[in-house]
Amino acid sequence: MKVYLDHSATTGTDPEVLQQMLPYFSEQFGNGSSQHFYGREALRAIDLAREQVARAIHATPNEIYFTTGGTESDNWAIKGIAQSLRHKGDHIITSAVEHPAVLETCRRLEKEGFRVTYLGVDGDGAIDPRALEDAIDDRTILITIMTANNEIGTLMPIREIGAIARAHGVVFHTDAVQAIGSVAIDVKQMGIDMLSMSAHKFYGPKGVGVLYKRNGLRVGRFMDGGEQERSMRAGTLNTPGIVGMGAAIERAIAHMDDNNARNAALRNYFVEQVLARIPDVRLNGPADWNRRLANNANFSFEYIEGESILMCLDLAGIAVSSGSACSSGSLDPSHVLLAIGVPIESAHGSIRFSFGKSNTKEQVDYVLDKLVETVERLRAMSPLFQYVQGEQKYV
Repeated sequence: MKVYLDHSATTGTDPEVLQQMLPYFSEQFGNGSSQHFYGREALRAIDLAREQVARAIHATPNEIYFTTGGTESDNWAIKGIAQSLRHKGDHIITSAVEHPAVLETCRRLEKEGFRVTYLGVDGDGAIDPRALEDAIDDRTILITIMTANNEIGTLMPIREIGAIARAHGVVFHTDAVQAIGSVAIDVKQMGIDMLSMSAHKFYGPKGVGVLYKRNGLRVGRFMDGGEQERSMRAGTLNTPGIVGMGAAIERAIAHMDDNNARNAALRNYFVEQVLARIPDVRLNGPADWNRRLANNANFSFEYIEGESILMCLDLAGIAVSSGSACSSGSLDPSHVLLAIGVPIESAHGSIRFSFGKSNTKEQVDYVLDKLVETVERLRAMSPLFQYVQGEQKYV
């Protein structure tokens, strides 16, 4: 049996979404910037997708800018504000648990003379809005806080953050890559000035994303060249990908409640069984399901390495993650787990399980059996586990 439990890393393109994309590869292949019929045909499809994305987050179509994905959108938002508002200030506020696309961008700006405050989080991975407000000074130009954490699923208090940013006249950007399709977003009501998303997280194609930018907000141009995206981002638009993104977000929003309920039921059963069947295991992130993405479960398995668990499960046909996909090449422990107070040795023994619409209870039971077997086998080979067991035996 093959089981995919890494939907936070990426999802497969929905077959119905793919069908809508296919004509734009070989039949309606025009360039949306061309003036002839083929170009106008492509432009109509792009404009429809722009409307679909705008409706999903309660924005207007002219506030939607297509990009190559979440990383580009994060870079554009943060660097664009730094560029356009540097005359007003040099201070940026973010959190210690952001995606590398945000953290590394902020570190780059620090080298250019900007000051960055990295807010700490509580044991569940959420920032304290009061600490955010206390960190604002008269040189603060940007707050960038994610909507939902990609590793432990924590939902940030976005509405409160937006209200604080608005009260202080500070631009608020949120990386909503993990949230779109799982969390209801209203950019106006939540006080969001900029938002990043990526299609492949909600059953759309890879290589296409969006930056929402509130009308009236001045942000530096991201790429020089042609006049695409209202002269803000040059380059020929990825028409098939954009069509797929529009179709995927429309389906994701329409089926969000059903998908969340289904994923949560499988996730809750899985968590309950893991905690009951495997000793010395820690659930990382909120135990309050209302504060967590419906499809996310992250565990630390004491005395063994997460990479070893991952490889053993992989051999059993089970796909999981030992962290975010963007950090999978690193041997360093998760910065998110360290930020919520997980000891470094426990952080090394962590695995993220993320559920999706293709998963079944039969698959979950198979994963549970293989996981129990894997943990028992690895602990039997672990000198640390044997030492601890011996210490407990003679207490």
